[in-house]
Amino acid sequence: MEIILKEDVAGLGYKDDIVNVKGGYGRNFLIPQGKAVIASESAKKVLAENMKQRAHKLEKIKKDAEAIAAKLEGITLTISAKTSSTGTIFGSVTNIQIAEELAKKGFDIDRKIIHLKEPVKEIGSYKARVGLHKEVSVEIPFEVVSEE
Repeated sequence: MEIILKEDVAGLGYKDDIVNVKGGYGRNFLIPQGKAVIASESAKKVLAENMKQRAHKLEKIKKDAEAIAAKLEGITLTISAKTSSTGTIFGSVTNIQIAEELAKKGFDIDRKIIHLKEPVKEIGSYKARVGLHKEVSVEIPFEVVSEE
């Protein structure tokens, strides 16, 4: 089933992408939730016209994302967490803590666009990927240290 996404869907695509999904996923989840519409010929024509009209706006959004990525390029974060005597964290460090540390440095980054490769459960150095735009992302190194 071919659909047009009305918003970004993690693991599937970005807004205004035309993607193929299984029929049940499209009809029972994406379309009723308002995340997609069926990609009929008329819907594709409307999408093409909208994309043509929004082309310069999208270019500006991409340039803004590239500017933020350039500012984030040199930043390293230090996150303190409660740990046991062996260096294991009680709980884990998530994208929420990373977003809070970025906010302390003056960057208002939504936690939903910060992705960790694996759960952070021990002291050490890690990297988080911030997807600012579908074509622009930046890796931010961060170090987890003990609060004590």
